[in-house]
Amino acid sequence: MNRREFLLSSATAAGALGMGGYGVAASHVKELILQPASFALRGGQITNGMVSLSPDAPPPVLYGQQGKVMRLPVRNTLPDYTAMHWHGLRIPNAMDGVPYLTQMPMGENELFTYEFTPPDAGTYWYHPHCMTMEQMAHGLTGVMVIAEPENPGFDSEQVINLRDFRLDDDGSFLPAFTQRGAARSGTFGNVHTVNWLQNPTYDHAAGGLVRLRVVNTDTTRTYKLHLSASDARIIAWDGHPIEGEVPLPAQETPLMVGPGQRVDIAVAMPTDEGQTFDLIVKLPGQPHRAMVRLRAIGQSQARNLRELRPLPTNPVAKPDLANAELHEFVFGWTPEGGIPDNGFCGTLGYNFWSINRKPWPGDAAQDVGPLATLKMGKTYVLRLRNESPNTHPIHLHGLAFKPIRSNQRKLPPLMTDTMLLLKDEVVEIALVADNPGDWAFHCHVIEHQKTGLTGFIRVI
Repeated sequence: MNRREFLLSSATAAGALGMGGYGVAASHVKELILQPASFALRGGQITNGMVSLSPDAPPPVLYGQQGKVMRLPVRNTLPDYTAMHWHGLRIPNAMDGVPYLTQMPMGENELFTYEFTPPDAGTYWYHPHCMTMEQMAHGLTGVMVIAEPENPGFDSEQVINLRDFRLDDDGSFLPAFTQRGAARSGTFGNVHTVNWLQNPTYDHAAGGLVRLRVVNTDTTRTYKLHLSASDARIIAWDGHPIEGEVPLPAQETPLMVGPGQRVDIAVAMPTDEGQTFDLIVKLPGQPHRAMVRLRAIGQSQARNLRELRPLPTNPVAKPDLANAELHEFVFGWTPEGGIPDNGFCGTLGYNFWSINRKPWPGDAAQDVGPLATLKMGKTYVLRLRNESPNTHPIHLHGLAFKPIRSNQRKLPPLMTDTMLLLKDEVVEIALVADNPGDWAFHCHVIEHQKTGLTGFIRVI
């Protein structure tokens, strides 16, 4: 699709204000065309060499509905191979978009049609899982919204896609990664954007109720966030409604959102036209700064957060902890060297990281077995041990899990697909193995993933 087709179809998307009107309903998708793009990421400087679904705009918000079929034909016009992963969706394994594990990579001018019925409502996202570092670092990360059958009562919503880009002074791309960064916390960007814009302002009805869908699609950065609005509450985490109460982030206690994670926040807009509130981030060595501003316009709607209906629970099976089987996973540096075999999907050229002290040999490596084999319908507890001084957002494809305990902190009651492991932290998560297939299991700091910190779990 081109930019005009996206804009025309956005009128049918639930919440056209989501990215300034830049979204598309899945029912209107003819083809999603991966293509080179250019965009003014910083000031008036045009950055070439970007990757998107449009030649001059960010990847659109894709809108679907819980329980309704989504058909997404993806055509690759890039000279590199690719495959598209739908992060957080519990869909059939063949549609998961992991090269060599669930499908072969798509070459130039090849088409692969993804078709699935999302069982869960919530906020998700999409990105390539082949040539992952280069294509994501150059822009190919988009948000996916799966709407509930009934509107919980919001007047509008705002998608906030958090992304860093690593640019030179002239606006051109710097190398997407460095060897030093890959061996540590990752290589951070220096241009901080929301929906590819720096410090944008979005208008919403004064006194209205807005659903903020905050998504971290960065390759590296964990964002420490808080709101300047007080009339707000967290309603969902990684797509799934919150059980109980999760404290609203404040400057003293910011919310840590790692790569791949999402948080939905219900906010009551200020009642007077022109009043604003900010989503604020604390970056290392820098003062607090606003990433995005929401501004009240028009006559006050005089809404109250108490008017919102509770989000309906997604149909995720509850773990039976009394009959759970334990598996342990250790995340840390690798004791071995070697260059991973990534076939057509790119390699950074070295291994630094491992799971259970063995680095992933590569996407195309032969005779690689699963990290664990789980039986359908059975409950498991996975003990995740971080033996490194770096944080690791550990993502499990195809399944949802519940964090149950940590050796460092109290964990809020939630369902998730991505667990942010802190330095030296040990976390136990519980899940029901109810989706058959080989499911990727990896760190979502992409430099860590591509240098050994990945594998897969088999459900039979």
